[in-house]
Amino acid sequence: MDFKDKLKNARTARGISQIELAEQTGISRRSIQNYEMGTKLPKQRETYGKLAQALGIDAAVLMDETIDFVLRANEQYGNSAMKQALDLVEDVRALWAGGEMEEDDMDEIMRALQEAYWDAKKNNRKYAGKRSDE
Repeated sequence: MDFKDKLKNARTARGISQIELAEQTGISRRSIQNYEMGTKLPKQRETYGKLAQALGIDAAVLMDETIDFVLRANEQYGNSAMKQALDLVEDVRALWAGGEMEEDDMDEIMRALQEAYWDAKKNNRKYAGKRSDE
C-alpha cells in the first residue's frame, strides 16, 4: 500500500477531515490533499511524525523502504536528488507492473542494475581518491 493510501485510510479511520488533520499538524490542507492524491510526498521525516501523532499511529506505518530511500536522498543531496530517486523508483515500478516481460528478463534487468551500481561505486572511489590526493 502506498503512502497516499495509508494516509487516507488512517485519516478516515480516525474520522477526521483533511482540514482537521491540517489544523492538528500545522501542515497546509493543500499539502494533505497532494499527499492523499499521490502527487507529492513529505520532504521531511518530521512531517511523517506529525501526521502519525495526529492520526494516533506509529510513523513507521506511513513510511516504507521507498520513502526512506527518497528522504535519505533529500537529506544527503537535496531536492534534485530526491526527485531523481522518486523518478527512479517510479520507472522501476512501471517496468515491473507492465506484465508483458518474462520473469527471467526482469531478473536480468535487476542483475544489470546491480552491476551498474557496483561499477559506478567502484569508479567513484577511483575518482574520489584522486581528488583527495591533489
